[in-house]
Amino acid sequence: MRKRLPFLFVSMLAIAACSQGSDNGTAAQQPAAPASTAAPAPAASAPAQQPAPAATAAPAAASTAGDSAKAETPAPAAAPVPAGAAQAFVDDGKWVEGKNYFRIEPAQPKVSNTDKIEVTEVFSYGCPACNQFRPTMEKLVQELPAGTQVSYLPVSFNPAENFPMFQRAYYAAEALGVAAKAHEAIFKAVWDTRELTSSNAAGTGLRPSSDLPTIDDAAKVYAKFGADPKEFVAVANSFSINTKIKRADELVRTYGVESTPTMVIDGKYRFTAQSAGGYDQSIDLAKWLVAKEAAGK
Repeated sequence: MRKRLPFLFVSMLAIAACSQGSDNGTAAQQPAAPASTAAPAPAASAPAQQPAPAATAAPAAASTAGDSAKAETPAPAAAPVPAGAAQAFVDDGKWVEGKNYFRIEPAQPKVSNTDKIEVTEVFSYGCPACNQFRPTMEKLVQELPAGTQVSYLPVSFNPAENFPMFQRAYYAAEALGVAAKAHEAIFKAVWDTRELTSSNAAGTGLRPSSDLPTIDDAAKVYAKFGADPKEFVAVANSFSINTKIKRADELVRTYGVESTPTMVIDGKYRFTAQSAGGYDQSIDLAKWLVAKEAAGK
């Protein structure tokens, strides 16, 4: 476990990922090419070549379990994937399992109940690296071939930066049919207008937990997209949403996710921008893994 860095210093670093239980700062930058610094070992036993995120290292994740959550499967909230050109699968040695991407063993359920190949971003609206990754994700969605489903899996593992509230808000918005059209706006409410920011007014650290934005605050933002605030709060605190949250947390665990953003392909492979070698490389690797899965390799 690395020594925790002061918040102000961390915020000045190039943050490649938001780790569990760390102060991740207020901005993120594109990761450079992989370095030799060792990263915390993911559940699928990642080797030391994977570059470490600048944020405080996450605690070791629980081992991938064979028993998956069997709760209600949440419907995907992503926009339909445009029909991009299918990529023929060619293994020329560019992408190395255990270095650039990691196999999830045993394979786990998908986030959605789709029969298509699923490309999932594991994320949080409160994660600065996820905010920085947004243009990359948008580009990836445009370039994925037909027969692909994009899903989002919100995490809760960083309460200090309000990840649990954002997770609950996402599933409430999904249930009310506004998650997809409000997706970018929620990021902006955190990082641009700061309506939902977890940072203090001076930008030198985090708000105390008692002063973090609440589900009622999130409801006001979602109201701009047609959600009734009272209904939103009621749905957010319902048994159905609690069930979805429990399943999401279980998937995060069984996928072996230790930081965000993490990409998961069809419940079988995962990688990060660091392991891929950068944001642009993340697009190429995701498309390659989709082609690999489509080819049955």
